[in-house]
Amino acid sequence: MLDRLKQHARRLKADTLALYYAARHPATPWYAKLLVAAIVAYACSPIDLIPDFIPVLGLLDELVLLPAGIALAIRLVPGPVLQECRARAAEAGGKPVSLVAAIVIGAAWLLLAGLLLAWLFARFEAVR
Repeated sequence: MLDRLKQHARRLKADTLALYYAARHPATPWYAKLLVAAIVAYACSPIDLIPDFIPVLGLLDELVLLPAGIALAIRLVPGPVLQECRARAAEAGGKPVSLVAAIVIGAAWLLLAGLLLAWLFARFEAVR
């Protein structure tokens, strides 16, 4: 079972890189490019939307959300484009890192923290 999970993880990593190339391919439809770009940016981001230190939920994005997003993106990319991008990904290897995605997710967390602090401050002021 552990070997199956490792093989599945390797396939997801390879598909992420193939989708990275598909997002830049001229034959990929615009709606697929939008979704693929968002999924690849999130997959390559060093920051998670749900931090891993949160019990159970922290791993939810890696175990459920990300594979589901990758599967949906693969269905939106035309077959010949996906085959070409998978071949290109197999040649290239590696995984791109998205600085833009890290900044967007970091900004979302900062905004959420700011809203939480503002709410707490207003709540404690009302108690006084």
